[in-house]
Amino acid sequence: MTFLITGGAGYIGSHVVRSMVLAGQKVVVFDDLSTGNEDRVPEGVPLVVGSVLDRLAVDAVIRAHKITGVVHLAGKKQVGESVEKPLYYYHENLQGLTVLLQSVADAGVRNFLFSSSASVYGTPDVDLVTEDTPCLPLSPYGETKLAGEWLVRSAGRAHGISTACLRYFNVAGAATPELADTGVFNLVPMVFERFDKGEGALIFGDDYPTPDGTCIRDYIHVEDLAEAHVAAARKLAEWAAAGEYKDLTVNIGRGEGVSVAEMVDLLNKGTGHTHAPVISPRRPGDPAKVVASAEKIADVLGWKARRDVREMVTSAWAGWQANKEAAKDRHKDRHKDVHAL
Repeated sequence: MTFLITGGAGYIGSHVVRSMVLAGQKVVVFDDLSTGNEDRVPEGVPLVVGSVLDRLAVDAVIRAHKITGVVHLAGKKQVGESVEKPLYYYHENLQGLTVLLQSVADAGVRNFLFSSSASVYGTPDVDLVTEDTPCLPLSPYGETKLAGEWLVRSAGRAHGISTACLRYFNVAGAATPELADTGVFNLVPMVFERFDKGEGALIFGDDYPTPDGTCIRDYIHVEDLAEAHVAAARKLAEWAAAGEYKDLTVNIGRGEGVSVAEMVDLLNKGTGHTHAPVISPRRPGDPAKVVASAEKIADVLGWKARRDVREMVTSAWAGWQANKEAAKDRHKDRHKDVHAL
């Protein structure tokens, strides 16, 4: 089998590519490089630059590389930006998915894995979020993920495609420094950025009904997340080989909650920083606690997270420092070039 991985040059996508290659799976990366980096794509893995909104480009890559399965990670994912630009998010995420599924169906591809998100749940008032917890997304981004799941399942049933929708929680860490998260959108890199400025981590609200007053979240190491994609892809291939076309929706998390204050403490200790956190008012819509139930994915795919929060912190910090040094080197090179002229 050959899997097309859309968004495979991004932070999560590059980890999925790495894990699938290590598992002996043949893959092709399709990425518009709007946020991805071609340096993340391993040597020997074909990279095709293009957008999932471009039907001709999608058709061409599926045909040229004889694609038999798709892992769809491409899309826009910033919650705040989605509130400001809902039309943009619906166009990029849902229209892009529609075009991709049309091409997949017409080409006879029979395996489709969709990168979803725990944002589909909104603010669930439960101890553990199961796949049956009602979905009430709070942002256009979350809405596009939920609507995307509906579309994937409907297309799968109509066209005989085995599908999987993976709802993952808070992703952190890095398999190697080169693949680290360099975008300042998630908690860990946001804290690192403040450390670089000599400031303490920013905590939004310390008066929640939790043991230490801060929000509790389920953090998953990106390498565990990538391995879950491998397990799901294998299950889809198994179903297809048996002539069975099913759909699967699972959470990807550790099933363990870590408070924001606890995570900040780990970040301080893991990096040697001693900055006291800065408490700010709550952000609208932040639930007190969101922790995944990871029972279903263990039962169906035999997958379980193996890495703890400390590994997330140490690997993320190593990647953050490595990328800072690489950025300095690039700046020096540009400076030399200017003077060479």
